[in-house]
Amino acid sequence: MTSRPSESNTNESSRRSFMKTASLSVASGALLTAACPVHAAGTDTLRVGLIGSGGRGSGAAKQALMADQNVKLVAIADLFPERVASCLRSLTADSEIASKIDVPKERQFLGFDAYQQLLASDVDVVLLTTPPHFRPIHLKAAIDAGKHVFAEKPVAVDGPGVRSVLESCAQAKQKNLSVVSGLCLRYDAGFQETIERIHDGQIGDVHTLFADDYRGSIWVKDRQPDWTDMHWQMHNWYYFTWLSGDFNVEQHVHYLDVCAWVMNKYPVKAIGMGGRQVRTGEMYGNIYDHHGVVYEYEDGSRVVSNCRQQSGCKNSMRAFAMGSAGSALISEKGLEIQGKQNWSFQGPAKNMYQVEHDRLFESIRSAKPRNDGDYMAYSTLMAIQGRMATYTGQEVTWDQALNSKQDLSPAAYQWGDAPEVTIAMPGVTKVI
Repeated sequence: MTSRPSESNTNESSRRSFMKTASLSVASGALLTAACPVHAAGTDTLRVGLIGSGGRGSGAAKQALMADQNVKLVAIADLFPERVASCLRSLTADSEIASKIDVPKERQFLGFDAYQQLLASDVDVVLLTTPPHFRPIHLKAAIDAGKHVFAEKPVAVDGPGVRSVLESCAQAKQKNLSVVSGLCLRYDAGFQETIERIHDGQIGDVHTLFADDYRGSIWVKDRQPDWTDMHWQMHNWYYFTWLSGDFNVEQHVHYLDVCAWVMNKYPVKAIGMGGRQVRTGEMYGNIYDHHGVVYEYEDGSRVVSNCRQQSGCKNSMRAFAMGSAGSALISEKGLEIQGKQNWSFQGPAKNMYQVEHDRLFESIRSAKPRNDGDYMAYSTLMAIQGRMATYTGQEVTWDQALNSKQDLSPAAYQWGDAPEVTIAMPGVTKVI
């Protein structure tokens, strides 16, 4: 595999073709009316399907099974049989949920089309926890098939993906289907109270936000002799921009979303810098190991965003808001306001990962659908906008990011060749 100084090639036709095929394949099972789906109220069993059975998928499956008394996990879709087996071992070993698992071999679906087979089976709710590239494709297929959805963050890796997600979530509203986002900080009671206090004016008018995500290195899976390029990239999806969006999108989206939540709006432009200073080997694909972005809003207020994944350095994950009458620390390690009245959150707060699923299943049972579509799509776009700025070295406007024609999809979804590993070079890589 070679490396050249540009971001992955545009391939919009590949995604359009794949998504059209997906839509046709599940159309026979779609709920085509705007009426509330079966199980919207009462105690009928809600049947859950898991698409993507890695660590996050296994965690989401447990939380879904804990969220409702009458729910079963009945189907799993993944690329790799060993991941399905590991997921089922983990879940069935948990005495709290073991009786809620019924996934026989015939409902263990494998391959790039496994999600289509799962959606064609008798499921009511789907959990989307694959690498982010697939989220727009799987979300569209799930909504077309009339399923309620939990969608992990981020929900896209490029502008065309964001536009697809916005369209799918609009369709979900028409069909009275719930779409709950994995941007979990929005479901944390402490974060909710802190943001509410900021919105109530306890630090005055917010003019500057800092969003930090400094952390160490993560896993790498050694390439095996029998792996094709696509096997290698799928096993190490985090390190390939087309699959993860880069870690400014895959991980830092959490605190960018917090900033968007505080501001209750999105920036009009962004400029930044980044690169590969430590993670320079072939095993690290083509993502950067640091990004620094300044986002600017129409009124001149700014978000100063920095993220880094380098071992041996100080770690910190937080947002810090500065206003005309005070400041606020917003992090999982502390929630504090210094301003008109000093305050700190003392708890208690239920596990936010569990609350996401509690709210999803409550919305289904009550026939009052939740739809997190707008903020999960636009906060993802904010992260993509920042990556576009660091990759190109150019100022990138919100409209450029939203209307970008750069589609990072591969030529084909099959084992064998994979997208060329191209490393973005600021000043050379173009805004598309």
